[in-house]
Amino acid sequence: MSEHGSTETSVLPNPTRPQQKSSTKRQELFKWQLRIFALSWLAYAAYYFPRSAFSAAKVGILDEGFISRQTLGIMDSAYLAAYAVGQFVWGAVAEKYGTRVVVAGGMVMAGVAALFMGLAPAIWLFMPLMIVQGLAQSTGWSALSKNIASFFTIRARGRAMGFFSTSYAFGGLVATPVTGWVAYSVFHSWRWAFIAGAIAIAVAFVLFIVFQRNSPQEIGLPGIDEDPAALDAEHVRGTTRAPIPVVKVKAERFSARDLIAAARHDSMVLKLGIVYFLLKPARYAILLWGPVLVLDAMPHLDAITAIMVPVAFGVTGVIAPVVAGWTSDTLFNARRVPPSVISLGLLVIALALWQVVTATGSLTLIVILLAFVGLTAYGADAMISGVAAVDFGTSKHAAGATGFINGCGSLGAILGGLLPGFFPGVAIFYTFAAAALVAALILAPSWNKRPTAA
Repeated sequence: MSEHGSTETSVLPNPTRPQQKSSTKRQELFKWQLRIFALSWLAYAAYYFPRSAFSAAKVGILDEGFISRQTLGIMDSAYLAAYAVGQFVWGAVAEKYGTRVVVAGGMVMAGVAALFMGLAPAIWLFMPLMIVQGLAQSTGWSALSKNIASFFTIRARGRAMGFFSTSYAFGGLVATPVTGWVAYSVFHSWRWAFIAGAIAIAVAFVLFIVFQRNSPQEIGLPGIDEDPAALDAEHVRGTTRAPIPVVKVKAERFSARDLIAAARHDSMVLKLGIVYFLLKPARYAILLWGPVLVLDAMPHLDAITAIMVPVAFGVTGVIAPVVAGWTSDTLFNARRVPPSVISLGLLVIALALWQVVTATGSLTLIVILLAFVGLTAYGADAMISGVAAVDFGTSKHAAGATGFINGCGSLGAILGGLLPGFFPGVAIFYTFAAAALVAALILAPSWNKRPTAA
């Protein structure tokens, strides 16, 4: 071969090198996506153990007779008021200081508050501890949703958030039965429901603090952009540049304007907040008062059976977010409103049937109805508070939008915690059916609405 030919051969680029480097980065990103998803899912499921301990403990507290049902309702409302305030604040704080700090701090607060509730010598001490628990619980959803938004592109986010939303459905499913079983079957004291909840979240805290990272940039990978093609472009550009360094982003000073930044970014965030305000009371009434509502309908049941019946609500609640997320990505081409409106419409029917079903006296029918309520309520809930929130907030405002929408929902949830303490189940279910109907009517005109660019 000629010298000239040899020279040309020596300077020809390797055509496989860009593809190899891009493939390596994609594999590394995929591993981190699995890790962050699993960690976020486990963390938020764990939040429900100290949260749901009070629901399990209510049966024993009411049985002892030294505190009224109305007082328990007021305590729930204090918890949910603190939870609502925290939702507005912590989402914006997570944007500034990162998921790791906010979630880890919230887990510590939740565990300590639950532990002290289990050890408190007087019931009046529950009120300040419920407020602390509310503030602690509100650190989880918006910050962990930011985790998902930071590692998954918008085309995959419906499925990712759908599966992630099963964390709170699963938490609500298992936390009350587990803490109730520990309290009444193992230690025979309602106080152990709180202690068991504190132990569960302590384990999750250790895993989270060790393995959490806030963004792909922190581990030397390109950031996730609203345009999924940007990741490939970044990989190609990266083949001709120096490796992307690990980035430590300096937090800007927090201000009050950050609390509404997401709603100012897209008016749809405000509409979703109003809709979620109307939806969330139904889910929280069952989550916080499920065993008591079942006992209202069937007074002859024992405590353990009353605690186990609402499990049907949680079982279908685990399935619903996955179905809703998948349908929004596939059948509705990444539109989040259609499955939300459909779920709300079906929820109206399910809630309105409560009086008819409970009048039959059939425990089986009550279980089936609660399962249907769970399927429809969690389907709408997962879309509005999760996927739609991060989509319309975009990756730039994901935590802020999620915090704002969930804050609005938590204001509504106060009614879910308060009203069952004062009114019978039939009135509660009709009231929340009407609220769900209004929510569906508000959201329906936005059927084809999509997020604007970041």
